[in-house]
Amino acid sequence: MDTTPDNKKTPNQRPAVMLKLPGITLEGRSAIVALLALVVLIAALIAYFKPKVFLSPLWVSGALWILFIGYWSAAAKNASPAQSSESQSSRKLHEYLMNGALLLLFVPVPGLGRRFLPAASFIVPLGLTIHTAAILLAVWARRRLGRNWSGAITVKVDHQLVRSGPYRVVRHPIYSAMLGMFLGTAIVSGELHALLAVVIMVGAYWRKIRLEERSLRKVFGAAYDAYCRDSWALIPGLF
Repeated sequence: MDTTPDNKKTPNQRPAVMLKLPGITLEGRSAIVALLALVVLIAALIAYFKPKVFLSPLWVSGALWILFIGYWSAAAKNASPAQSSESQSSRKLHEYLMNGALLLLFVPVPGLGRRFLPAASFIVPLGLTIHTAAILLAVWARRRLGRNWSGAITVKVDHQLVRSGPYRVVRHPIYSAMLGMFLGTAIVSGELHALLAVVIMVGAYWRKIRLEERSLRKVFGAAYDAYCRDSWALIPGLF
């Protein structure tokens, strides 16, 4: 594991829960309250728009999202300080696209409630399997990055080019994992509004990859060009 311990922590100090939202960062009790509110919101949306699916597999997928968001927010505090970063407007645009797409996964927009997948027995297990596997990939990649990780496009102090673990094959495995999570929930839902959410996130990450790779080339130069020749951006063998 490539993570670096934080020497400023005392042995008995418990890590504080952190929740990162567009334009605001919450810690401790406030973050816990916000996470609980998010649980209630997803539950209310599903119950209101799809009352017949109470306790359906879509709830399982929603719970997986809640657990992932909780872990990701708690892990965010271990990142190194940034030396440079993308603009505030660029970061906010990505956050708004992601938050909007996340809601679309669960909220059937009028006219987009029809199914794009057959109601076959294997569809839901397939979606939940993809969702779970994508979460595990995201956690693996996040731990491999260690203190080099950032939610925004940043250059960290003493930034390192990580090429181990999933980064040996794919340059952006966390983005691959996020798209896998969206795809998994869309398969569980099987409806067009969820598929639209996946399309939105494909566009959002295509934009982010272009910006991030431009930034990394400025930092690592020829080493990053060589890395690009030896790896794939998101999906081995495809892209």
